[in-house]
Amino acid sequence: MASQTSFTWQGAYRGARRSLPIAAGVFVYGLVFGILARQSPLTTSEAALMSATVFAASAQFVVLGLWTRPLPVATIVATTFLVNLRHLLMGASLRPWLRERSPAEVYGTLFVLNDESWGLTVSAFGEEERDVAFLLGSGLVVFAGWVAATIIGVSAGGVIRDPSWYGLEFAFVAIYLALLVGIWNGRRDLVPYATAALTAAASSALLGGNWYILVGGLTGSLAGVVRDGATRGFTHAMREADSESRGGEP
Repeated sequence: MASQTSFTWQGAYRGARRSLPIAAGVFVYGLVFGILARQSPLTTSEAALMSATVFAASAQFVVLGLWTRPLPVATIVATTFLVNLRHLLMGASLRPWLRERSPAEVYGTLFVLNDESWGLTVSAFGEEERDVAFLLGSGLVVFAGWVAATIIGVSAGGVIRDPSWYGLEFAFVAIYLALLVGIWNGRRDLVPYATAALTAAASSALLGGNWYILVGGLTGSLAGVVRDGATRGFTHAMREADSESRGGEP
C-alpha cells in the first residue's frame, strides 16, 4: 500500500501549498493564544519559545491557565504529556509511509507534526500521494504561521483584550470541523466518529481534566479497527459463498 515512497522538495512544496488555507486558520487562533499569553506571566520571548518548541495549540492553551509563580513544573509536564498522547495514534497511522524513510527524514518531519497537517496528509495519502515530504512542507507552513501569530498576538495583545468578543476563539473549533469533512469517507465513518465523540463527552463529565482527549482518541481508533475487521470478515465470507455457489471456481 505504501511502497516506494519518496522524499523530495516537490513533495514538500505540494504540502506547503495545500496547507496555506489551514495555516491561515491556525494563524487566527495563534493570535488568540498570543493575546491570552500577554495577559499571563509569560513574556513575549517565553511565549514565542513555547510555541516554537512545544508547538501544540491544545496543550499550550491548557498550560497557559496553569502558568503561575512559582511555576508548577510537574503539573505542566504531566498535563502536556496527557494532552499530547494523541500523537502516539497519529504517528502509528503514518507508519506505513514513514517506515521506509531514514531516521533524519522521519524525526525531522515529525517535529512539525500537528493535527491539521496530519489530517491533510492522511487525506493526500489516500489520494495516492507517496511523497513523505508532503507532511514536512505542510508542517513547516503551519509551524511558521503558529509562531508568527504568537509573537504578533503578544505584541499587539493590548489592542484586543477580549478575543471572545470577536469570536476569534471559534477558529480553533472551525478548523477541526473542516478537517473532519476532508477525511470523511461516507457513512462507514459514523461508527468511529460517534464512538469517539460519545466516549469523550462521557469521560469529560465523569473524569474531568483532559482525559477525554485520550479516551475519545483510543475508543474511536478501536471502533475503527473493529469496523474494518468486521468489514473484511464479511467480504471474505461473501467471496467464499460466491465461490461455493459456482462450484468452487476461483
